[in-house]
Amino acid sequence: MALFRVVAWPDSPPIIEGRGVLLRAPVMADFAAWAALREQSRAFLTPWEPLWPAYDLTRGAFRRRMRRYARDVREDQAYPFLVFRQGDLSLLGGVTLSNVRRGVAQTASLGYWMGAPHAGKGYMSAAVRALLPFAHGSLGLRRVEAACLPHNEPSIRLLQGVGFRREGYGREFLCINGVWQDHLLFARLGSDPIGHPGETENRPR
Repeated sequence: MALFRVVAWPDSPPIIEGRGVLLRAPVMADFAAWAALREQSRAFLTPWEPLWPAYDLTRGAFRRRMRRYARDVREDQAYPFLVFRQGDLSLLGGVTLSNVRRGVAQTASLGYWMGAPHAGKGYMSAAVRALLPFAHGSLGLRRVEAACLPHNEPSIRLLQGVGFRREGYGREFLCINGVWQDHLLFARLGSDPIGHPGETENRPR
């Protein structure tokens, strides 16, 4: 059993290539594109995320976010990535492995967001599918967990399409948009098969 992480980061953060997408660690130079996409997608994302602080899209807040990301990676607590489209390298969204638990657990939680203009095109399915070998291989995680709101049908289809299995129902599991809300609980083991592209969503284009 691997009890410690087996990647060297942040000294050499990986670039992960998927079907039509690239995943890499965020850097300060991403601020303008990140803030613009988040602002453009505010109404689209609000029902699915925790409340945004009033200063969330400022440069100072992004700088603090970068420092937190670096600390989380250094302490083996979380691994954040931004998702870019291959070809023009447009920013599409983000995906994170967080709440890493080592020892006898070897587990992390998967979270993701997609910019409104790019939703429903299969990019996030491609990103998660590309991230899973890194999670189970480079990070040595046996299990990746995810949760989504019961009425978030696109997220349910995404998780099931990349090999997650529904395992339970969490009452008032997370505070989303200012309200404690129930969530469906999913997980994927490293030995579970990854779904085939196009099973539940359109392919990236």
